[in-house]
Formats: sequence, C-alpha cells, structure tokens
Amino acid sequence: MKSSKILVAAALAVAFFVSLPAFSAPPSEKTRAPFPAFNIVGNIYYVGTQELACYIIKTNDGLILLNTGFQENTPQIEKSMESLGFHMKDVKILLINHAHIDHDGGAQDVIKMSGAKYFVMDKDVEVVESGGKLDYHYWNNPEEYYPAVKVDRVLHDGDKVELGGTVMTAHWTPGHTKGNTTWTMEVTVGGKLQHIVFIGSPNGNRNMILLHNTRYLNIVSDFEKGFAALRALPCDIPLGSHGNYFDLPAKYAKWKAGDKNAFVDPEGYTAFIDKTQHIFEAEVTKQVVKIQDDAPPSPQIPGSMPPAAK
Repeated sequence: MKSSKILVAAALAVAFFVSLPAFSAPPSEKTRAPFPAFNIVGNIYYVGTQELACYIIKTNDGLILLNTGFQENTPQIEKSMESLGFHMKDVKILLINHAHIDHDGGAQDVIKMSGAKYFVMDKDVEVVESGGKLDYHYWNNPEEYYPAVKVDRVLHDGDKVELGGTVMTAHWTPGHTKGNTTWTMEVTVGGKLQHIVFIGSPNGNRNMILLHNTRYLNIVSDFEKGFAALRALPCDIPLGSHGNYFDLPAKYAKWKAGDKNAFVDPEGYTAFIDKTQHIFEAEVTKQVVKIQDDAPPSPQIPGSMPPAAK
C-alpha cells in the first residue's frame, strides 16, 4: 500500500480512535530464558537471552555493550560475559536499539558496575531520562517504567561511535519508538568484508494507535521512513534487538555444528523487512476501516431529503 493511499484514507476518518488488538506478539518467557553466549563473527559476541538480544563488541580500548534487557537480566548478562572472558567493569560505552524496558531497563545497573558512558538517539533521550514515563505508547503503564538514567551523549542520525578502532553507525529508524535506532558496523573475516546490521525494531507495540495518535502525530510517516532507511542499508549479517528478527536459535544450531557462516543471510534481512512492513501496512488499513465503520452517520441537513434507497 502506498503512503498517499494511507493518508487519504486516514483523512476521511474521524478524529477519535479506540485502540485495536496488537500487531506485535506479547512478551513471552523467551525474553528471560538463558541463551548460550558465543562469538557471532569478528569482534561481535552474543550475551542476551533467547529473545532479548544483547551484544558485546570487543575493541582495543574496552567493550561496547548494545542493549541491557530488563533490569533483572543484568546478572545473567554479566554471567554470559564472564563465560567469554569479559568483565562488566570493562564496558566503556552503553548503546541501545530503543528506549523500552526490555532493552534499556538494566542501564542504571550496568553504568554503576562499569562507569560506562551512555549514548542514546536524540528522540529517545527524554524517555530514557524519564525512566519510560514519557514514552508515547507506554506513558500510562507503570509496569513499563524503569530506573531513569542521565544520557552522556545525544546521538543523531548518521552519527558514529568509535572505540579502540571499532566504528559503529547510528541510523534513525523511527516508529517503534521516536528514536528507534538501527546500528551498523563492518567486520573483515577471512579477508572478506561483512556488513552487520543490528535492527532496532520496525514492528508495532500491543494496541498501538497509528491514526490520530495525539502523542505521536507523524507515527505512520515515521514508520515509513524507518522502513526506507532499513532498505537502504547494505547487509550481509542481520542481527537485531530480538532473536526472532534473525532466527537466532536455528542459526546458532548451525553455528554450533561448525557452520561459521550461519549468520550470513542478506536474503533473510530483506524478507524480514518485507514481512514486517506488510504487517504494518495491513494494520494501518485495519485501523482506517475501523475508524470509518465506527464513524457516526453524517447529520441530515434540515429540509433536505434522505438519499433514495437503492
């Protein structure tokens, strides 16, 4: 569906909306289930759970940690790091894919343990520093709040984060949160350059309002910008903020069996974007139809005749 069609349909709708069922799955036990820590490729290591993806990027000057999971996941992440020979005290920079409790809830603990500097995309900063209270979707749900943390560096689209010879680039892919961030970096393995993409989150949240959302008026166009940005990125190895974005268990099984190229999957990256965008567009259509169906009939102009029955 084209953006113009979405916007035209939305313009015909009334300015009120009752939230609809989700087009993203609710959290499951997989978000807390342990997963083996391992070296994905180059200097990139997995230290997350089965579903909440957290990464260590090893550099010559210390470690970068991407995502923290829930606050309760901190001991689990620390244990995973230590199994690989890393230590929390050596984390110099903390990054996130986006400002939700399942990706930044443990930030306060990580920073206290390591002294790491916290870098966050500009449009997610106020959410992080409010502990989730200013999130456009979860603002009225205390279960989604987490310890507020001061951001050390405000990032913008295209900014680079450098440490010990490693460079990571922040790409603004908004919608899921206003500052949703997809990270990219390059590694050379066996003389071959590999483009790595850590997908932020291009999917919706449960009961997300996409039309006439007074807390995020441009949410539809921002989602579309996010999809366009993802499609523009070269990708050999797709990773992401959730394991199901890149089929973690299946690829890990192949990796463990000796296939060191198990995570190379450019076609899977494109297929994931295609599928997610299709789900998003279908949800927009459903919400447009819902608003139109719920709209009251047009008032009759006094003295006029009702339309003839067909």
